[in-house]
Amino acid sequence: MYSKTVSLRFPKKTVTEPIVVNLVKKFDLTFNILKATVYPRKEGLMVMELRGHRKNYQEGVRYLKELGIKVESIGQDIRRDEEKCFQCGACTAVCPTYALYIKRPEMEVIFDKDKCSDCE
Repeated sequence: MYSKTVSLRFPKKTVTEPIVVNLVKKFDLTFNILKATVYPRKEGLMVMELRGHRKNYQEGVRYLKELGIKVESIGQDIRRDEEKCFQCGACTAVCPTYALYIKRPEMEVIFDKDKCSDCE
């Protein structure tokens, strides 16, 4: 079973399409929506974990791209600005997935890209 967390950026023309239903029916993928901001006649954003056979995942992503949806893997684009970060740990209190946590006893703030849901 293949699993990947992706962000989907929808153009205005596709926000009314049954995209998630098609991923399930046509490509036999399961999903977990982690975040969604989709409004009628406006661009939308959805962060979701997709699971299924690798071939089905690749075909599902191809389908999304053909609709004009920008598909990005999560965790690759998220970075901490090391010059601005002074290891206070405040970010760990608001991180819902514990992707940011304090390593003890060093008291160093660590970012785990695999846990990140791109919640902004």
